[in-house]
Amino acid sequence: MTPPMTLDRLVRDAARRTPDAPAVHTDDDTVTYAELDQLADDYAAALHANSVTVGDRVLIWAEKNVDTVALMQGVLRVGAVYAPVAPSNPPSRVGRIAAGCTPALIVTDDAGRQAWETDYQVVTFAELRAKAAQVEQQEGVDKQRDETHVSDPDDPAYILYTSGSTGEPKGVCISHRNALAFVRWAAEETGLTGADRLANHAPFNFDLSVFDLYGAFLVGAAVDLIPADYAYAAEALVEFMEKRRITVWYSVPSALLLMMRLGGLLDRGAPPDLRVCVFAGEPFPTPNVLQLRAAWPGVRLFNWYGPTETNVCTSYEVTAADVDRVRPLPIGTAASGDTIILDEHGEIVVDGPTVMLGYWGREPQRGPYRTGDLGRYDEHGQLEYLGRRDAMVKVRGHRVELGEIEAAISTHDAVDAVAVVVVGEGIDMRLHAVVVPKAGQRPGVLAMKAHCAQRLPRYMIIDTVSLVDDLPRTANGKVDRAALVVS
Repeated sequence: MTPPMTLDRLVRDAARRTPDAPAVHTDDDTVTYAELDQLADDYAAALHANSVTVGDRVLIWAEKNVDTVALMQGVLRVGAVYAPVAPSNPPSRVGRIAAGCTPALIVTDDAGRQAWETDYQVVTFAELRAKAAQVEQQEGVDKQRDETHVSDPDDPAYILYTSGSTGEPKGVCISHRNALAFVRWAAEETGLTGADRLANHAPFNFDLSVFDLYGAFLVGAAVDLIPADYAYAAEALVEFMEKRRITVWYSVPSALLLMMRLGGLLDRGAPPDLRVCVFAGEPFPTPNVLQLRAAWPGVRLFNWYGPTETNVCTSYEVTAADVDRVRPLPIGTAASGDTIILDEHGEIVVDGPTVMLGYWGREPQRGPYRTGDLGRYDEHGQLEYLGRRDAMVKVRGHRVELGEIEAAISTHDAVDAVAVVVVGEGIDMRLHAVVVPKAGQRPGVLAMKAHCAQRLPRYMIIDTVSLVDDLPRTANGKVDRAALVVS
């Protein structure tokens, strides 16, 4: 009997079909599907030896590299659930995430091990590889492969932690079925084949990375991991796209805008190998999209929309018909097998196979997911995005709950009260803290930045600070954000 399709089967199946095909490219190395499959088995063996079992969580606090990719596969092969956390998250926030998902094991690098003391079991990649070698000597790889768990499509596969309005990160729990519904649709929509090279710009804890990795693995294509220090280095990204012969690009609009403004992206025509460019995570200003459309006539451009809780649930392809557009780009029509509903207030509600299992540690998600985003249909039946109903914002593609930043700043000894607002738009968007200091205190921007850096990931660190005597309030006593004066 053929086992059900799950995320952990994709690399195995590709390794059987095309063992010598490249799977992952990094700055230092290229790993074939056969090598990635073997490395994933090695990590699965090591996880077994560390008593990680079905349903356990494994928190991975590490840079993007081949070992991280293989470990995620190894976690799935033992029936466990991985929670990727980017190194930009400071130890205090990693600790809060760990408290939320109670991992059986935390895997990090040597720097992570030295930076953090915790009661959880912590191992490095090197220690896991050494454990795998011991297992191979004692029991043999074939025996370990036979013990690989067969997951159910509705089992949880991974947890992606997003910013939480209460000050605590929220863990979005995604099943194999959730992820594959999106990945299969996306591969068909973009025409992925084994000849493609996908660029992985997003960190692994960001849902954009799901397409980069699992879209590639589904069809046996290669994925090129963009180093974290390249993430917003305009010239380096443009050079990466061309030298690596990327055929499919997926990133937030902020990255593309930076490449256009400072990296010379449009100065030399379309990259010769690029055939698909996808953007998501935040609005892309219409004039800039049309610049890209005009400069790259042979490249398909897609605007994808969806919160982490649903991954991509709508899609719009930008074509020559948009050349005279003045209104913002639509987010399109339903994707990934989902159904889109606008309620009586215009809120976008998503139902279908990509809707998450729920937030880890909370009640399961039942029924459609209410996004908190507002929308409307244009005269062509395309859905337009109108903004948020709450205090959640998108900053350079990252979902940020202002309440989590406020909770972090409020712990500073010199702060009596604080409200965080967003100033600017698009790539120029900045986080500004309006602080009521305690008597006799004058906390400055450097002190506030340093305080944030100990508690929040880099993309949530405030950019500027102003001091006020009191925060404006609405009639019901809430902070009146609209009345906050940004100096």
